[in-house]
Amino acid sequence: MSEADVIDLDGRRRGPGDGARCGAPTTTGRPCRNRAGPTGYCRVHEPDPGDEPPHDPGPAPDAPDPDVAPGDEPRAIARHGPRGVRGHPARGSRGRPGATPATPRSSREAVERFDRIAPPGRPAGARAGRARAPWRGQAATAPPTDAPTDAPPTPLAPTPVAPGADGRADAGDAQDASAWDANDASAWAAGDAGSWSEAASEALAFLRRRLTGDYAVDPLGFDRELTEQVMLPLARPLYRDWWRVRALGVDRVPPAGEAALVVANHAGTLPFDAIMTKVALHDEHPDQRHLRELAADLALRTPVLGHLARKFGDTLAHDDDAEWMLRRGDVVGVWPEGFKGVGKRYRDRYKLQRFGRGGFVQVALRTGAPIVPTAIVGSEEIYPMIGDVRVLARLLGTPYFPVTWTFPWLGPLGLIPLPSRWIIEFGEPIDTSAYGPEAADDAMLVFELTDRVRDTIQQMLYRNLMGRRSVFL
Repeated sequence: MSEADVIDLDGRRRGPGDGARCGAPTTTGRPCRNRAGPTGYCRVHEPDPGDEPPHDPGPAPDAPDPDVAPGDEPRAIARHGPRGVRGHPARGSRGRPGATPATPRSSREAVERFDRIAPPGRPAGARAGRARAPWRGQAATAPPTDAPTDAPPTPLAPTPVAPGADGRADAGDAQDASAWDANDASAWAAGDAGSWSEAASEALAFLRRRLTGDYAVDPLGFDRELTEQVMLPLARPLYRDWWRVRALGVDRVPPAGEAALVVANHAGTLPFDAIMTKVALHDEHPDQRHLRELAADLALRTPVLGHLARKFGDTLAHDDDAEWMLRRGDVVGVWPEGFKGVGKRYRDRYKLQRFGRGGFVQVALRTGAPIVPTAIVGSEEIYPMIGDVRVLARLLGTPYFPVTWTFPWLGPLGLIPLPSRWIIEFGEPIDTSAYGPEAADDAMLVFELTDRVRDTIQQMLYRNLMGRRSVFL
């Protein structure tokens, strides 16, 4: 069969009116459903002239047919088929008299044979611009080159099977795709089954420990397992996807076993900045340190939320609790602005309020723990507070009742925080061990260190605000 015959068959096979199918048996025992050419075979199962019996080889493929006038070869091929090939018996096509039906030796050999016959302008073996995946049970080898070599063929990585140039995959492609898809599906199924089984066993073990009380809680109520398995995973979507927090200088916080006092600005109407700081210190620090926060009495007295806050590691903002945690090597977080900072108007954003009487400095001096100034940018924009209904605040027993851009105008939708972009920067630690525990009674030193920490945080806020490209982008 010549190259022109193959191209002509391909062109006629894609004709709109040709709906015949090959029907030749495949390796699975099913008939081939590829579109058939004029000979009754598809391009895969097209017989080769070399398959004819030796006693009747027939004329050469390129020899002119004496019965066909010059220029009428395409019509003769369409009417009788290529010379030396009998039609498919199931299709009723007739071939050259005296020739026996020729059956392809295998689908693989037929595909390899047609891979060697390439249309003009396309290199051989590059059908549809792709490499053929290895056959089942056979390793892929590198294509032959013109230069002789004694090295063994180099195995190629399996390539996923894609449809041919006409949008249809041939029978060999279908077998390759089914083989590789079956292997990949089994591998993925085994991996997914293993991961799901492990997750289910861990969840059941966690529930069993919770129901039987077989878990550890420190004297202040901190539940490490519940924090790592439930509360931190619930807060991570806000940290990573909603507010897209970028943590800077996390390595400035001392490593595990060393105490530190993290002092940060407070804002945002609701204390989400404290939660995000906890997530940043746990997920970004090399030692995954837990931040033990000093919370107001109102937060711990709130039903349900107060109990969860204790489990989350929060404790009452009292000197005794703070000193106890620092002496055992914990990282303690404090927000000296309190309700004055978290409930300030939007027009006063990023302007630090008074830091109280400097009680956190006294705690740091007594324990010798370093103070880590921390600046949080982005929390001011999640609930831009434009008003405060003090009558409702007194009725509810809260320090303020916020009116924001969206609440209460949008109802429950106004409770959704705005997706501002956050930056949490941990500054250089301020060493307090050189002063000694007795320096906590020096009012001037306490005031000086308090003012120093406040100024440091304010400068960090201004620096990050100037470098911020947009509030939400």
